[in-house]
Amino acid sequence: MPTLWWCRRDLRLADNPALVAAVEAARAAGDEVAALHVLDPALWGAAGGPRRAYLARSLASLDEATGGRLVVRHGDPREVVPAVARETRAAEVHVAASYEPYGVARDEAVEAALPDVGARLVRTGSPYAVAPGRVLTRTGTPFQVFTPFREAWVAHGWRDPVPRPREVPWATVRSDGVPEDPGTDAHLPAAGEAPARQRWHEFVADRLAGYATERDRPDRPATSGMSIPLKWGELHPRTLLADVRSALHDGLVPSDDALAYRSELAWREFHADVLFHHPDAAHRSLRPVVPEDAWAEGTDEDAYLAAWAAGRTGYPLVDAGMRQLLGEGWMHNRVRMVVASFLVKDLHVRWQRGAAHFMAHLADGDVAQNQLNWQWVAGTGRDASPFFRIFNPVTQARKFDPDGTYVRRWVPELRGVEGRAVHAPWTLREQPAGYPERIVDHAVERRVSLDDFERARRS
Repeated sequence: MPTLWWCRRDLRLADNPALVAAVEAARAAGDEVAALHVLDPALWGAAGGPRRAYLARSLASLDEATGGRLVVRHGDPREVVPAVARETRAAEVHVAASYEPYGVARDEAVEAALPDVGARLVRTGSPYAVAPGRVLTRTGTPFQVFTPFREAWVAHGWRDPVPRPREVPWATVRSDGVPEDPGTDAHLPAAGEAPARQRWHEFVADRLAGYATERDRPDRPATSGMSIPLKWGELHPRTLLADVRSALHDGLVPSDDALAYRSELAWREFHADVLFHHPDAAHRSLRPVVPEDAWAEGTDEDAYLAAWAAGRTGYPLVDAGMRQLLGEGWMHNRVRMVVASFLVKDLHVRWQRGAAHFMAHLADGDVAQNQLNWQWVAGTGRDASPFFRIFNPVTQARKFDPDGTYVRRWVPELRGVEGRAVHAPWTLREQPAGYPERIVDHAVERRVSLDDFERARRS
């Protein structure tokens, strides 16, 4: 009777507490471990092409790492997991706990069904260094502001990474097979635990030093690119935290850089915590910021959204970011903030429309991170950027892409424009061939948004 390890967002063998628990249970019983992944049509169907392609490739990598023993079944996990437990006569199903709304409901249903087939669900670990819900204020309430959350999160601490189990006794169980790679036009990084680990080690060695000042530069390879491996659990955040701590203690990086990277991971955990306490934040603003009549409607909204999504707004940094999203299934974080601000505050399109577009194209599309980051920019979330903070796409471009390298990479129509004029092509005598005129005037729309905000404040 093998023990089941049901992997979801932990497609790795190293630093995987749920896998370790499954292996220990199997060895105690003198039996094997069946590695199970359920291809859930509710999640597969909702994912865009880049996420589906990356997941298929990551599963293929995990299958290879298990010696071809990964069991993939297609269907609703609420039915499939109990069925596999019955089929294998497994007494335990080991998982890393889920905290997002869909995952919580799914796991509760599976947990309720397993006793009928003589099994139980065992949760060990989570996709986070500290599980959502554990870090609370002194009065026992959830944090509303990031900085005190981060301080309490650091004070709480996290366990050290656990070693990869040696010589796992993998069971042979019928599989529907790893899904075929559906392909995507986006150029994605290599999927799987080993390639992700290699990229991470290269970042620590070559780019962690300087991260605090360089991370906002989309024209330079200054970020770690770990959002996709973290999304799929090819690496665990506490692995990254341990490596950053080691690099700091070994004198390889300045403290500012190590703390800056740790802070970015803390934002990830803060957003997960907010969604855990407010599940409806996935779709509903946590607070209103402008009157309902402030938003674009009908054909105007659709036209604005289409131009923004295609990278045809006439604002080079915005267009470069949206084209990078289509080209790589990823976008630099600074640029994500700029394009989100532009959609919400220049084009007056609700943040939910932009968030849905991101989820359709991001390989790192994660409900907590995507939705709560959009709410941060829109001013509707917890500890959000004030609505009246409106990113100027030209100012941002000149500050963080001063030579126009990023813009010229993604907007070929502007490669012939010299100097800083590349960030404001409407100031040229002639509009560059093939590049659109500005869809709106930022200064005008900024004033409209501020007036709308003031109307809401007074009402």
